[in-house]
Parts: sequence; C-alpha cells; structure tokens
Amino acid sequence: MDRSKLRIFLLSSIYTSGKFLQKNLFSKKSFSKTILPAISAISAFGIFVDLSHAFPKRTSSLISESPKEVIDQVWQIVYRDFLDSTGRYNSNEWIELRKKVLSAKYVDSIDSHEAIRGMLASLEDPYTRFLDPKEFKEMRIDTSGELTGVGIQLSLDKNTNNLVVISPIEGTPAFEAGVKSRDIIVSIDGKATKGMTIENAVKLIRGKKGTEVTLGLLRAGKIIKIEIIRDKIEIHAVNSKLNKISSDLKIGYIRLKQFNANSVREMRNAINKLEREKALGYVLDLRSNPGGLLEASIEISRFWINEGVIVSTETKDGIKDVRRANGNALTTKPIVVLVDGGSASASEILSGAIQDNKRGILVGQKTFGKGLVQSVRALSDGSGLTVTIAKYLTPNGRDIHRNGIEPDFQSIMSEKDLLNFTRKDLATRKDKQYVDAETELLKLIKITSLNSTYKPDKSNLNYALK
Repeated sequence: MDRSKLRIFLLSSIYTSGKFLQKNLFSKKSFSKTILPAISAISAFGIFVDLSHAFPKRTSSLISESPKEVIDQVWQIVYRDFLDSTGRYNSNEWIELRKKVLSAKYVDSIDSHEAIRGMLASLEDPYTRFLDPKEFKEMRIDTSGELTGVGIQLSLDKNTNNLVVISPIEGTPAFEAGVKSRDIIVSIDGKATKGMTIENAVKLIRGKKGTEVTLGLLRAGKIIKIEIIRDKIEIHAVNSKLNKISSDLKIGYIRLKQFNANSVREMRNAINKLEREKALGYVLDLRSNPGGLLEASIEISRFWINEGVIVSTETKDGIKDVRRANGNALTTKPIVVLVDGGSASASEILSGAIQDNKRGILVGQKTFGKGLVQSVRALSDGSGLTVTIAKYLTPNGRDIHRNGIEPDFQSIMSEKDLLNFTRKDLATRKDKQYVDAETELLKLIKITSLNSTYKPDKSNLNYALK
C-alpha cells in the first residue's frame, strides 16, 4: 500500500570519484547524460537468479594486470548477457568503451572498481550494479535470510532526485522505529541527502551492530527525525495463523515478507499446517514484499497453482524459458492475495500467476512494477556483479515492468486507518485491507451467513459484510 506501515531494505551502486577521473572514460557530454540523471526505483532483492559461469579468458595484453582482469570480466558479462530495458544500450559504444578502460592505468582495486561503476552507469540500468567484496558478501547474506543494518529498501525518485523509502522489512530496526513507506530521507546523521546516490546513502546508513544512525524523514510535509540502532538479524520469511470466524469456519492467513533461501520451506510448512487445521480458504499477504529469488517465486507459485504457466522469462536474444506448475499444489482451497505498491518483482510473479490462471483474486493496490531478472556473478577478486539478463512475463504475456499489476478489488488504507496501526494489527479488524480480502474470500467460498459475534481484535466475516 502506498502509505502503509508494512515494510523492507536497501542497496545499489553508482559513483565516480577519487583518482579515476570521469574524463578518462567519458566525454563531458556523455558523462552528463549517463551519470547525472536520477535513477529510477531500485530493489535490493528484485528478482535474482544465481548462475555459475566460467570467468572470461584474457583476450589481450591490456588485461594482464589483476585490476584490469576484473574490469574485463564485468565488460564481457555485460556484452554477452545484458538485457537493455531502456533502448539506450549501444553495443558498438560498449566495445569502444572497453578500449578506453583497459588502456587506463590503475593503482589498485579501488581505482578499478570506480572504473567499473563508471562503465555500468553508462547503461542507465539501476539493477545492473557492481558490488565490492564487502557489499557482495552482505548481499549474499541478505538473500540467504539474514540482514545486517536497519532494514530499509530505497529508491531514487527520477523526477525529484529524492531518496524514497519503498518499505522497511517487517521486524527490522527501521520497522520498529516507525519508518514508513514513501518517507523521503532528507538527511543521514545530519548530512543532507540531496543529490546523494543510493550507494553513498547505503554506506552512511549501514554500520556496526549496536551503533546508532539518525534519519531525517520528510513525511506529509513535515520533517521528523528517527534514531535507529543497527542490528544483524535473521529474517523469517513467513508468518501464518488460523483465524477462526466461527466454530466451523477457519481462514488461513499467511504473510510472505520476502523470497529468500528460507521462504520455500517456510511456506510449505505454513500451508501444510493450515491444511491440517482445516482452513477453508486463504489470505496470502504480499504487501511490501520486495521480491528476491526467482526460483523461490516459482516453487511457491507451484504450492498454490496445480496446472498452467507460472511465468516466462525472455532474454535479449528473444529466447523464452516458460516455467509451469507441476501438478503438486499443496491446496486447492480459494485464495485472495493482498498486494500494494511495495509488492515487487517475485511478488508480482506470484500475484500475476494467480491472477492470470484465475486461481484467486488480488485485493489492495497496484504493485510496484519491477519485471527484470538479474543474475548474480562472482568476480575473481571477491567482488560481484548483478546484471539484468531477462525480463519476465505473466502467464497471459503481460510485461509488468514499470506498469505493475492492478488488483481485482482496490482497497486503500487511509491516514485514519494507519493511525496507531502496528504489526500486531495485521489481519485484524484494524487492518482494512485484510477485512476487504476476507470479505472477497467469503464470496469465493460461498458462505452467506455466520452466527458468530463480533470481537474487536478478531477476524469476523459477519462484521466485514455489514
């Protein structure tokens, strides 16, 4: 939901500084065109597919030095696999750029890493980014289900150049401190963020466990300051519970917060448990879920969809890989999916598959619109690269990148709804979107009357229908 308190995390790259000057790589015109414009929304998780590729062989005496070898590895990966979603990539210019970067001299890895960031900036793809060894290690921890920092996902508004919170991850320090979706970060420990890149913001926000960072946030026209204690935590991807509407009516509620290495196992366990508890239908909550691993989204989709296409991915060469259900769905009970503006990437794969296969309905607000697949590549010096290699399409062929998915039933949380709303209010009467989802689920399972009494802190379909 665009204004909700349901949350997420951060990361990305682009800067040029230090000894490696921009004039070594780009003309003044080219630099102003490719480096200065604001980057559109960036997801730390997005859709990742972890592939193993042999490193490119040395093809020239220019890359006999180790720093240059890493530069050329990045160059060749982009040249071979990069999918251009903007129409601005020119292979001939990329070939010329290789000559320039490999002809320059680099004192150490810091210089070469700056050169790589400069190269990637020319692609104007915020999802194709270089990670130094420390950042690469942290990203791998993130997708494994652990997180170090405060737990925020950022984007850079392309119109205002403001750093905007997409959402904090539920249960993280930022979430507990009260950071909200759509907050604008105007300062970090007193340092103004105007014109700051996401990478530099990440460096300021992250730090040692137990240390404090103060964020200045612009919210509803007012600037507030929030102090957050950094921490390292394990993110449990799934929360679930059985909402008893009456003695003979039980609704399964599952909240999926991200698609990490633990999410498939946790989702399987949650569905099986709720099936044993005789749930008659399900509300699957994907609000503010930023995405994650591609394979996780496919496997989880198969838990809900017994047959049909789940997603297709298309490479720059037009090669399509179609992924289908495998006939092993864990349940065929009715399902309603909750989505919002923070539901991105893998969340959109799952949502689109359920919607297009008419397996269930979507309730909430239009999703984020991130339909690109990144491959994570390890480089020879311990650094890494995430490179956009494909786009994904829903079963009906919808390309949702930048467009998002419209819900079947729109439901919005007002400022009044959000007043004093906390995590414990999820899937209760205070959660208007959940109430709407429950009402739609009632229609799906064709229940027309219940004899239960309304309780303020419990789910109750009679109350929802009044």
